[in-house]
Amino acid sequence: MTGQDKGIARRGRSISVLGLLLAGGVGIISSTQTWLTVVRADAGDPILVPGADAMPLLAPLSLAVLALGAALALVGRVLRHVLAVLSLAAGVLLAWWTAEILVAAPVSAVAPTVTETTGLAGGTAVADTIASIEPSAWPVIALVGWVVLILAAGFAVATAHRWRSGGRKYRTDAAAHAEHEGPVDAIDSWDDLSRGTDPTR
Repeated sequence: MTGQDKGIARRGRSISVLGLLLAGGVGIISSTQTWLTVVRADAGDPILVPGADAMPLLAPLSLAVLALGAALALVGRVLRHVLAVLSLAAGVLLAWWTAEILVAAPVSAVAPTVTETTGLAGGTAVADTIASIEPSAWPVIALVGWVVLILAAGFAVATAHRWRSGGRKYRTDAAAHAEHEGPVDAIDSWDDLSRGTDPTR
């Protein structure tokens, strides 16, 4: 692999790692912020629901994304592909759940906080207490973070796959060339190969 090829691979990994770390950080911060405001039917004080209560898996998955981003910077090509796939799956789940909360927040997303605040329990009692559920800007910010996560993880998957495929093609071409015409020229071969595997072209 030429120095230029190695530079492209390093830049691709750096972009992916930064995307995962950014998304994980957004998730951790937003988990402590108010995602939903419950307007009470009894005209009592509004109930503020933090992200961690609205989406119980928000903080654990955000921590997992941070860990995957850190690991992505250290592992080899094969493990990098596996970690990127896991990050992509986490991003899709987080985006789906956040979009559901933004479009129409279910009562289940606020029920634990309402029960803790009012002492009321049971689906009917909690639902009767709620006049409306209003989302804040934080779910939107988190959703942007998940989009970044999906793009970064998808880029990491595609890059790892294309370079792995490129490595196999190089070995096959080198073996065929050596059998018929002698040793293959490494620079020319990687120049030819990069046209099909360089993720930036």
